[in-house]
Amino acid sequence: MSLQGRIEELTKRHAQIDQKIHEEQKRPASDDITLKDLKRQKLRLKEEIGMLRAS
Repeated sequence: MSLQGRIEELTKRHAQIDQKIHEEQKRPASDDITLKDLKRQKLRLKEEIGMLRAS
């Protein structure tokens, strides 16, 4: 897979996790542990995307 393809794949996953975070926050009794885990995943992807773009 090309570098650009990898970045696009990670960006897509980042957007999907962002959507899951918004859905979880809309729930009346949102799960803080789930939200924390999703946000951690999103941050890891953002960092990886940033590193790939810098290289």
